[in-house]
Amino acid sequence: MCKSRHNCKIIKEDQLFCSWTKDTYFSIYKNLEIMKKLILLLVVAFVGLTAHAQAKIEFKTETIDYGKIAKGSDGVRVFEFTNTGDAPLVIEDVKSTCGCTVPKKPKGAIAPGASSSIEVKYDTKRVGPIRKTVTVYSNASEPVKALKIKGEVLAGDKSVMEKTK
Repeated sequence: MCKSRHNCKIIKEDQLFCSWTKDTYFSIYKNLEIMKKLILLLVVAFVGLTAHAQAKIEFKTETIDYGKIAKGSDGVRVFEFTNTGDAPLVIEDVKSTCGCTVPKKPKGAIAPGASSSIEVKYDTKRVGPIRKTVTVYSNASEPVKALKIKGEVLAGDKSVMEKTK
């Protein structure tokens, strides 16, 4: 005897033939509807969990122009930024394109809405044009950010005022 709610008939001693009734089809349809809703709920929950809080870094300026500076003058400049995201910002690393430019990253995390800075020191004993890139690596929505410094270091025998005339 069949244990389901189907109309079953014995064909042979060990074989059953079950015909489904309208109730059976309705039951299967209801189960499918429940499964669809469950899958939809799981998809919505997954999307909700992946759309989590994220840090966002915004610099006041992405390029600093040293202008024309004298050889041996102060080569320190500062890139100021704000975490405009809704999660703490961590500056993981700051690298320059050569050894003549030394960046200094902030220590610790920067809270949402807080500001900080990246200090960059250029070796002004090198005479000539300045065209360098400082790359910032962080946990922000844009994880790699390129900052630029430019300008010109003038030779020691000429002053900045003489060179600009």
